Amino acid sequence: MKEQTKILQSIPVDQLTGAVSVPIYQTTTFVHDLPGHHKGFDYTRSGNPTRQVLEEVVAKAEHGSTGAAFASGMAAIDAVLRLLSAGDHVIAGNDIYGGTYRLLTTLAHRAGISTTFVDLHDTAAVRKAITHKTKLLWAETPTNPLLRIINISALAKVTKEHRILLAIDNTFASPVSQKPLLLGADIVVHSATKYIGGHSDVISGLVVTKDEQIGKDILFIQNASGGVLSPFESWLLIRGFETLDLRVRQHSENALAVARWLSSCPEVAEVYYPGLPSHEHYELAKAQQRYFGGVVSFRLKRDDIDSASKVVSSTKIFKLAESLGGIKSLIAHPTTMTHASIPVSRHADFGISGGLIRLSVGLEDADDLIDDLSRALNELTLQTHNNTKHEVSIGA
Repeated sequence: MKEQTKILQSIPVDQLTGAVSVPIYQTTTFVHDLPGHHKGFDYTRSGNPTRQVLEEVVAKAEHGSTGAAFASGMAAIDAVLRLLSAGDHVIAGNDIYGGTYRLLTTLAHRAGISTTFVDLHDTAAVRKAITHKTKLLWAETPTNPLLRIINISALAKVTKEHRILLAIDNTFASPVSQKPLLLGADIVVHSATKYIGGHSDVISGLVVTKDEQIGKDILFIQNASGGVLSPFESWLLIRGFETLDLRVRQHSENALAVARWLSSCPEVAEVYYPGLPSHEHYELAKAQQRYFGGVVSFRLKRDDIDSASKVVSSTKIFKLAESLGGIKSLIAHPTTMTHASIPVSRHADFGISGGLIRLSVGLEDADDLIDDLSRALNELTLQTHNNTKHEVSIGA
């Protein structure tokens, strides 16, 4: 079966009533027949029928053994890190999401877990960073915000040689576009807030494991720490899965059109989108993903915060906001927004600069999105021209 068919068929019909929509079991507790004897559920933190369906659906979508749903993407990442112990070592990409960087360098560090950030495209650098304490390699692909593509199979070969867990943040690609577990990863994480939810109305995170025992460990952490997803939000994600393939396909088509147009703009120095043949990892993206994704980043020729602020504040359809993956288009300034938690001294390592702008291309008409960006960039050009004339006039 094709991807869309498989996902829809993995969502069950309710056995009790025949309802085609999974019921929302909005309950905290469940009645026991006898002490210690119940119908499979006793307390919603420990398990809930609606959440269980979601966890089974994402596990099937990612070809994993076990799924676990959390109250946010960061809670999902934190659960993976809780597999480690004090003294353990993590290798992570040097251009990861700012929130993940903050978690690794603060809370994980305080728990005695150290992290080395390396360029994951350089397998020699990865091997050099491995020590006898290394237990986890953390990677995002595509990366945030430069949309670099990491070769999952190449990393898996290294981690298997050294018996290290490989965790892939699959948020930007989504399960319908990329299958990290089939490429050798051990754990997949999603900020399901993004494409899986798809409507900017639910905060959530998902973890899928290949190995059943690691899955049981994650579920134990989920129950013990309590960062579970509510029944209603679980239902929202199930609903999101129903249209995920259709949405990601259209997001990608729109994003490619926007990226091609940006490539021809005189105000733009660089465009970062793996669907462009000019992208450094275009061939790898074609081989590893079904779709190129809905995120486009670009750097202005006037590579400064002031110019970028003018652009992101001038668009009408693209709304200035954090996050991505929703049906409505968003625009963000990584330096001051999504990656503000990364020290300025490390911005160059992450490829972040004042003139970098990130787009979450939504499902509006692509021509309207291009017109919106065109107006914003034209306003920047006009303001720059007027300022230059003013400065010349003063000098004269």
